[in-house]
Amino acid sequence: MLLTTSVGSLPKPDYLMKARSQARKGETSASALRELEERATRDWIRFQEEVGMDIIVDGEQYRGDMVAYFAEQLGGFRQSELVRSYGNRYYRKPIIAGPVKRLRPITVEWWRFAQGLTSRPVKGMLTGPYTIMDWSFNEHYPSRRAATLAIAQVVREEARDLERAGAQYIQVDEPAISTRPEEMDLAIEALGVVTKGLRAQTITHICYGDFKTIGPKLHRLPVDQIDLEFANRNFELLRFFKGRRFAKAVGLGVVDVHSHRIEPVDEVIANLKKALKVFKPEQIYVDPDCGLKTRTPEEAQEKLRVVVQAARAVRESLVN
Repeated sequence: MLLTTSVGSLPKPDYLMKARSQARKGETSASALRELEERATRDWIRFQEEVGMDIIVDGEQYRGDMVAYFAEQLGGFRQSELVRSYGNRYYRKPIIAGPVKRLRPITVEWWRFAQGLTSRPVKGMLTGPYTIMDWSFNEHYPSRRAATLAIAQVVREEARDLERAGAQYIQVDEPAISTRPEEMDLAIEALGVVTKGLRAQTITHICYGDFKTIGPKLHRLPVDQIDLEFANRNFELLRFFKGRRFAKAVGLGVVDVHSHRIEPVDEVIANLKKALKVFKPEQIYVDPDCGLKTRTPEEAQEKLRVVVQAARAVRESLVN
């Protein structure tokens, strides 16, 4: 109960950010970049083991944007010019220009590398079909539904290969679900294509959005666990779940990834105890609100320490 994990992305060290910039300019080789990506992955996995994280993530040190990373390796996509995503962050928004095809496994080799570094389970991490569709320009398919379901088929192939490789946990991130509540049924349908028949524990992460509208349909999402952001909203989301029979596991975000502030352990313990009035302890997985890639490495480490220390303290109080 109260197993600890992270949502997925972790900040890249300065040496890797510099190398990625050089690689884009042709100033360093792919093999040299790969060595540094592996080094950063080793360091993050070692850190998670040292602090006592139960379920490990590889930190996505080899990825840039969560949608563009997959689009770059799938057939049928091409890149647009730079598009502003938020703040001063820009990315090349993918364009669906032809039939979407999976040319080869995308994440399996990296998952095997990461799992080979630890005896603890490493999550397989995928971007969901609805989010890939919503964050791309569609110039090929006749409708958003057609594009989403085509992408769902290739994401399903990747999920099945991760399971065959041994992944016990497979997370399919769908941050876009909450931004267009009118398409929640489409997102549910597409996620069902991905997860159907999987034996691994399936998870989806959903970012901030209109939970008053999508909330009543959360139980229909075809996954075992739904990961949500609680800390940024001062745990007001607990009010939605209070009094409801919610059978799925819940990824409980207990530290705010959009704040430089390092939450005191006692504060997180108190919030976890609030959550235990709504959820059963075996339902809760404790983690940050979202990926930590926007924090400095030092901030991310401190926030992960707080997550583990608070969860451990509450777990021990329940056992004793």
